[in-house]
Amino acid sequence: MSCETSDMTLRAPQPGKRPLRDSDILPYDDGVPMETTQHRIQMNLLIETLQTYLRKREINAYVAGNNFLYYQKGKPPKFCGPDFYVVLGRQETDQKSYVVWEEDNRFPDVIVELLSATTEATDRGAKFIRYRDLFRTPEYYLYDPISQVFEGYRLTEGQYVAIAPSRKSLACKSLGLSLAVRGKWLRWLDSDGVVLLTGEELAEQERERAEQERERAEQERERAEQERGRAEYERGRAERLEAELARLRALLPPELA
Repeated sequence: MSCETSDMTLRAPQPGKRPLRDSDILPYDDGVPMETTQHRIQMNLLIETLQTYLRKREINAYVAGNNFLYYQKGKPPKFCGPDFYVVLGRQETDQKSYVVWEEDNRFPDVIVELLSATTEATDRGAKFIRYRDLFRTPEYYLYDPISQVFEGYRLTEGQYVAIAPSRKSLACKSLGLSLAVRGKWLRWLDSDGVVLLTGEELAEQERERAEQERERAEQERERAEQERGRAEYERGRAERLEAELARLRALLPPELA
């Protein structure tokens, strides 16, 4: 999504208990879909897995992508639409746009732009400069879902410096996580290098775990059945031996019995 000056018609205010804010009124997207299905899936993958991770740890953050981020007041105000971004210390809400001046002037801590033939020049040019000089965003990453080109930059003394890879991943210090290409997707990794899973992946993991437990229970049942069978056989064998000994004793002369 491009960064522009908003001149679109404002959406009608929605009734509510609190006073309407700019984020209630300003347009939140331009209705233009992302370049490819891979771009859309990649964006949603980054958002969903990080939101799940942060919720479990009760970490407040606004995680979004491809919606309008308004960064400068005016008539009209200036906005841009990062493909993915995180603002730490903000409440997760259902607001459809992010308005900096309504959020204590907090800009994103992490931004990821998904490269394409039509956006790469802007992502490496105008956006690179804006995120570095105006937003002062600590970490900026670029990923092409088609070619799988991946790189990241960390703000150091006012300049974006390329992040050196470690174990084929790039550290994201703001979140205490890493980003790495796994298969054909850019994924979040925890401090142990484990991929953060989607809800569907977690459900599949639970199904596999349940199936493994069922198989273990079945194996234990079969093992117990085999043990019972062996015990029954040993009892029968002992009884047969005792009966044979009794028979043999009966055949002996009384003086030898």
